[in-house]
Amino acid sequence: MSDARKLGRSSEATRSAVLDMVRSSGTVSRIELADMAGLTPASITRVVKGLMAEGLVVETGFGDSTGGKRPSLLQLNRRARHAVGLSLDDARLTFVVTDASGDVIGQAVSRGIENAPPSEVVVRIADELDRLLIQLDVARSTVVGLGVSGAGLALSDGPELLSLTASEWQSFAVQKALETLTGLPVMRENDAACAALGQYWVGRIPATQDFATLYMANGFGLGLVRGGSFSRGASSNVGEVGHMVLEAYGPACLCGARGCLEMLAAPRAIVARAMEDDLLTQDLGLVGTEKFLRHDFDAIADGAARGEQRCLPHIERSAHYVALAMLSVVNLLDLDRLYLAGPGFHDAGAIYVKHIRGLLTRASRTRGIHGVAVEFSDPGLDTAAIGAATLVLQHVLTPHARAARGTGGG
Repeated sequence: MSDARKLGRSSEATRSAVLDMVRSSGTVSRIELADMAGLTPASITRVVKGLMAEGLVVETGFGDSTGGKRPSLLQLNRRARHAVGLSLDDARLTFVVTDASGDVIGQAVSRGIENAPPSEVVVRIADELDRLLIQLDVARSTVVGLGVSGAGLALSDGPELLSLTASEWQSFAVQKALETLTGLPVMRENDAACAALGQYWVGRIPATQDFATLYMANGFGLGLVRGGSFSRGASSNVGEVGHMVLEAYGPACLCGARGCLEMLAAPRAIVARAMEDDLLTQDLGLVGTEKFLRHDFDAIADGAARGEQRCLPHIERSAHYVALAMLSVVNLLDLDRLYLAGPGFHDAGAIYVKHIRGLLTRASRTRGIHGVAVEFSDPGLDTAAIGAATLVLQHVLTPHARAARGTGGG
């Protein structure tokens, strides 16, 4: 099948794919676009003319001559559109405003969901969003939407579980509420998928490169990008790596299985094991309640990163299980690139990288064919919020790359 046919038969799909090529290329000539897309120069000229009329693409100087007229170079008009991303988390709310390229032009962090009723939190979100746009002098007319990232199940319709501790969110339609309060289109997705999409967009990764992003906050999620869009699965819940079974007779998990990665290596498991040491608990000021989970885990992770010998074994054990899970993922999907993202990797991420890289180097099924790069995600701690913003950008600007939501069922 030719590249032109891969772009899709509709003019909208072709326009979308060409805009994505401009975005991922940084700067590119019409001739190069025609070659990448498998289209004629005349067809590319028509598409580019339309994109320029919309203000989405601009000319930016000239390329080198190959014997004739110097070709003009094209690039995405970054300030033509903006998007807002929001990461909903127990510990903090993170807002980012991006331009059309996905680059962050401003951000704000406020207190998290904690135990506040969702009806109060969404009002606060709308107010804080208004203030941020005013502060950044971003015209609301250029904002294409609000993307929302949260932990838990990304159900295809209705409310979603954002936190194991924020039970009221299970029956609260956050998307509808925020659309009413902000006047913006709202899209939502789980944090791992958002982190992966943010890496794809901001890192200008070509659509031909598949990769996965492992996200750790209070638990684990895996975002998988294939062909420029993230995989969803039958019910939009692909990537529940936290419920990969690693010990058949391990501790019981809330999902109904035993020995899940979540029960063996997530922050709750690490804190519980650390608190069996009374002296360590006292020295680190561990509390042991759900409200202070992130505080407790960060104290242990920070100690391990500093080489504290009582903390290090707890993080090392977690990293061992995470590496086992990633080995299975890499072997199953034949990946050559894996990113780590999320607040759980902030302090002791280097320990996890060491274990994952070491095991993949020794035991990856395809190690004789290709290596596997294991890196931290470029957006860092804001990766889910950035991904939520790029979710909106992709939906509006490059709809050919949208991943269709599953509806569940057989």
